[in-house]
Amino acid sequence: MSEVMPPKPAFLFDLDGTLVDNVYQHVLAWRQALESVGIELAVWRIHRRIGMSGGLFVNALFREIGQPINPAEAKRIQKLHGDFFAPLAKDIRPLPGAQELLQTLSEQNVPWAIATSGHMRSASLSIAKLGVDPAQATVITRDMVRHAKPDPDLFLAAAAKLGVDITRSYVIGDSLWDLLAAQRARALGIGLLSGGYGRDELQDASPYRIYNDPADLLAHLDEVGVREAI
Repeated sequence: MSEVMPPKPAFLFDLDGTLVDNVYQHVLAWRQALESVGIELAVWRIHRRIGMSGGLFVNALFREIGQPINPAEAKRIQKLHGDFFAPLAKDIRPLPGAQELLQTLSEQNVPWAIATSGHMRSASLSIAKLGVDPAQATVITRDMVRHAKPDPDLFLAAAAKLGVDITRSYVIGDSLWDLLAAQRARALGIGLLSGGYGRDELQDASPYRIYNDPADLLAHLDEVGVREAI
């Protein structure tokens, strides 16, 4: 009598710093956008907020420096970020193992999706580096949900589009905001160190596992319930 294999979990991936090596391009683009409106901030302050939605990102930074900002100005800075990010996209690369990980999941019929706080305008530049066609893959961007991370909307929408149970899904991300969103979505979080956050910082958000990068996760898929049938 053959063994009945349990259903495989779904993988809901963040994009920036999780599948593609583009965090520092985003940091530089935000710095240029802020400097263009007269705000100078050290890059480490900007990096700490990468992973949040653009609107929350701008509001958080202005609150940190004690300066008010109106919605129109926040939108303008977000647009400037997109303008400055576009020419930097030529230097973006997939993170080690990212393409192989997605290919392996597809070959083993494991559902996966990309859910990013970025708008499609900038996200599409990074997704293209993975060789992923947004028209064929399940991709959820900031344009498609009411709230972005740390709210759970992006990952809930990705699970719904895949037709999977969010509580049987993994949320894979490189930032605290990803793992907080995973908790709020009632999914298991998996942290990656490839976005620049320290292991201790990610551990504070109680992930199920922490790996170095997509290649490390690929090498340990058996630990997260993905094994080939024997």
